[in-house]
Amino acid sequence: MNQHQDLAGQRASGSRRGKGGDGPERHEVIYRSISDAIIEHRLKPGARLREDALAEVFGISRTGIRKILQRLALEQLVTLTPRRGASVTRPTADEAREVFEARQMVECGLMPAVAQCLDEQGVNALRELSVQEQKALQQGDHSAAIRHSADFHTHIARLAGNATLAEFVERLCFRSSLILAVYGRPGHLGCETHDHEALISLLREGRGLEAATLMGRHLHAVEATLAIVEEDQETPDLHRIFLN
Repeated sequence: MNQHQDLAGQRASGSRRGKGGDGPERHEVIYRSISDAIIEHRLKPGARLREDALAEVFGISRTGIRKILQRLALEQLVTLTPRRGASVTRPTADEAREVFEARQMVECGLMPAVAQCLDEQGVNALRELSVQEQKALQQGDHSAAIRHSADFHTHIARLAGNATLAEFVERLCFRSSLILAVYGRPGHLGCETHDHEALISLLREGRGLEAATLMGRHLHAVEATLAIVEEDQETPDLHRIFLN
């Protein structure tokens, strides 16, 4: 059973339970589903997220959906506007530059620490993420490739052993996916997988300073693919995105 079929089953189950069936575990599943759809560009920046439509799609109360949207807003994936409601955040050009500047400072700074403590288990985990990203690209599954790339960068940060910085990097990667959706040129998905492989090799060999330099070039290369273009806002088909 794929993720969308599973969500459809959960929606049907939730509908049978009624609005009283809302609960923390179910909210977490829905939060992950919506955040994944944003990160993977299935929900585009600027797209409106109507509470009533989401409540119908997922079979929970509007109060439950509102809590989930508020959580996504705290993570800057969703923007809440009085009288207009929720929409997928559309980063400005200045925000895009600030996000990549922050990534340069944090991710490059973490490389020496990662190189000192990286073990074979960590190497294997990074290689698996890189392989998944390459397979997704080969299969033309750009949404999955974007997600795997974000997971790769986040996992490297976790290997440094600083949970606070790792969480910050994860949020920066999420925001980067929005930036790529708004400003990315056709044919450019962001990360080059060969850079990821080279990073793994340098980190495994304990060459943290060289890994930091490569990470810097890598992030600059991603930022260089961006072009400032305006996109029309749209109302997404929530049934198609989450239930098909």
